[in-house]
Amino acid sequence: MSLRALFDVPAPAKLNLFLHVVGRRADGYHLLQSVFVLVDWTDTLHFELRDDGALARHDLGPALPAQDLCLRAATALQSASGTGLGADISILKRVPWGAGLGGGSSDAASTLLALNRLWQLRWPRARLAELGLALGADVPFFLGGHNAFVEGIGEKLTPLALPAARYAVVKPPTAIATQDIFMHPELVRNTEAAILAGSLDEAGRTGAPAAWATGFGKNDLQPVAEGRCPEVAQAARWLQARYGNSRMTGSGSAVFARVGTAGPPVANFPEDELPPGWVGRMCRSLAEHPLLGWAG
Repeated sequence: MSLRALFDVPAPAKLNLFLHVVGRRADGYHLLQSVFVLVDWTDTLHFELRDDGALARHDLGPALPAQDLCLRAATALQSASGTGLGADISILKRVPWGAGLGGGSSDAASTLLALNRLWQLRWPRARLAELGLALGADVPFFLGGHNAFVEGIGEKLTPLALPAARYAVVKPPTAIATQDIFMHPELVRNTEAAILAGSLDEAGRTGAPAAWATGFGKNDLQPVAEGRCPEVAQAARWLQARYGNSRMTGSGSAVFARVGTAGPPVANFPEDELPPGWVGRMCRSLAEHPLLGWAG
């Protein structure tokens, strides 16, 4: 019996533990180094097979743009594979957009993985990643399945074995356009590149330097983001006062603080202390992507 639907497909967010801009290619793309960690703030997607080839998205929460990344991913996979099948895609959006949490890229990756299975294409992970990179620089990470040291424009991934941790994450109401940050003339583009060292374990993951998980480096995009959006600086001060550390993730506007290991939280997130319009939650890191086994 053929598969007709996939329900409750997760799409987790990520945090950049640091983000360095180490150069720029001749074509204008920036060269980055970062450590990405998956967290349990997730969107949920449902996929139902259509035999007529149509692709349709249904918003179960906030309304998304007409051509969001998950629909673009579905269209790209359908075109590249030549399948005559389609799908109804329903999405419950929980991860804020314009946050640097990778929510749209994660939705796209989960869409590629789910439709690869629903349409019985049997594409390997590497082939999906090539398609994903054309959709967005963060998509290959979510397809990779592991926390990772990320280089290049987002396509070079070294899986990492990171210690479990909890993070307080806050998102001011302002969304920041990634392109605006990278095009800013004051962006630092020459941070010294870090060197990855460590032996691979049986799963092919390298041991990450402990400092990377506890405060190494910086986010080169943060000063520019704070200049464009003072609420980013406000969020950083808010977290610093409560947890003793803070850093923006991605191009913002979300900011996070490491608050301990991944045991039971000592307290709930203090949502009643947030300014109006802000959202926040306590997140736990994930050892691997929940859809890790969905592609070879």
